Amino acid sequence: MENKTPLLQMKNISKSFPGVKALDKVHLEVQTGEVHALLGENGAGKSTLIKILGGLLVPDEGEIYLDGTKVDMKDVSFSESMGISVIHQELCLAPNMTVAENIVLGREPSKGPFHLINRKEIKQFGQEILNQFDLEIDAGEFVSNLTVAQQQMVEIAKALSKDNRIIVMDEPTSSLTEKEVAKLLDTIRGLKQKGVSVIYISHRMEELFSIADKVTILRDGTYVGTRNMNEVEYKGLVQMMVGRELSEIYTKPTVQPGEKILEVRNLTSGKKVKNVSFSLYKGEILGIYGLVGSGRTELMRTIFGIDKSTSGDIYVKNKKVRIQNPRDAIKHGIGFVPEDRKEQGAILIQSVSYNVSLTRLNKLVKWFQVDKHQEDRLVDNYIDKLSIRTPSPEQKLMNLSGGNQQKAIISKWLATEPNILILDEPTRGIDVGAKKEIYSIMSELAQSGVSIIMVSSELPEIINMSTRVITMNQGEISGELTIESEITQENILTHATGGINNESEFAKS
Repeated sequence: MENKTPLLQMKNISKSFPGVKALDKVHLEVQTGEVHALLGENGAGKSTLIKILGGLLVPDEGEIYLDGTKVDMKDVSFSESMGISVIHQELCLAPNMTVAENIVLGREPSKGPFHLINRKEIKQFGQEILNQFDLEIDAGEFVSNLTVAQQQMVEIAKALSKDNRIIVMDEPTSSLTEKEVAKLLDTIRGLKQKGVSVIYISHRMEELFSIADKVTILRDGTYVGTRNMNEVEYKGLVQMMVGRELSEIYTKPTVQPGEKILEVRNLTSGKKVKNVSFSLYKGEILGIYGLVGSGRTELMRTIFGIDKSTSGDIYVKNKKVRIQNPRDAIKHGIGFVPEDRKEQGAILIQSVSYNVSLTRLNKLVKWFQVDKHQEDRLVDNYIDKLSIRTPSPEQKLMNLSGGNQQKAIISKWLATEPNILILDEPTRGIDVGAKKEIYSIMSELAQSGVSIIMVSSELPEIINMSTRVITMNQGEISGELTIESEITQENILTHATGGINNESEFAKS
């Protein structure tokens, strides 16, 4: 039975930024011990609403109540003092500090009359928190040395180490494997039993149906409605979210792969890539799946020349090539959209135009300055071609939704006219509508003869978009599935786990 007075009420919340109204009289109501999903396309206003709750932004109008008492979320410290912890989509860890130091940041234990920081106790506490969530991470390791997925788990552990009444999780599983997702969902169920409320933002619908009690839907900065999760279906939620019916989102290319475009022979790089060999054919989408630490991203970085290979060869169109840096890779017709948009994929403080044209500057510069007319023509072409929704080409990329940022990054590499395009987690953290658009772009590229390598943690994506699948385990190729009937969740997980079949653990126990 629900409490008469909700734990949290956000009423008529509005917020505007230059040129855009991010929120327009939005409502959110959360009960004690409730898992409440917040759903909407990128740009719907979810993150803005959460930043207001977390004290990062001040609303233009509206009111916030906790246990029926009006509060002013004037800053982050006040929000945290009210028992609210936010795990933002963009990681907020200090890379040059250890994992343990990040977990206790702002709550460091001290000793002695001079209140010296007790580093031994910090490491011990941090390791206890990591062990509590079965995370195989050294508390003394620097965050900069962790993978994106490991950093995500540290961010989650940090939030859960505090005594909170409300925990907000904004896309917490975007870079996690199924096993890690299942572990997190079990943790959330445990929090719920303790009376902790969780506001859960995710574009992975199976998670929402597994974990959430209620869902609130936003669209274009407005409140659409709140529903009980056991009373709605997938299609109904999508229609509320996008304002229209969305047909099957996956669009696998229909053309048969052609000649061999890329061949990797016995490639080794550091400790993460061991004697890897595979081929890529014209017009195919080669899916690569592996658990965190399998070496899939490191393999892509080595092929693109970011990481150095210690042995092995790469052939492009049957010709042996030497790729020592990304410039060599681009010269040989290879483009690379990395997993981490924020840190590696784009310059968010620069404009859409700047980001899209960045890889073509050598062609655009004349007499020591950029040919603006030619640049505008190039950028306008990709804005139109990939349907990048932006008020202007001069809009800063950071002000666009995740899906539109990703399309701008893909445009940057398409501008190099690649024969081979590597996409590492191409739809990480973007909504179902934007996913459909990305998949359509991928299919069109493959149909036109571009060869795509798609690294993904999302099994539905791997199964429904790949013409062929390679699995990795501990730095090595562990399996290859070439027939469509073979490309199943069971087969992929069996190969990716070294023969151990880890079935999906999303279902409630």
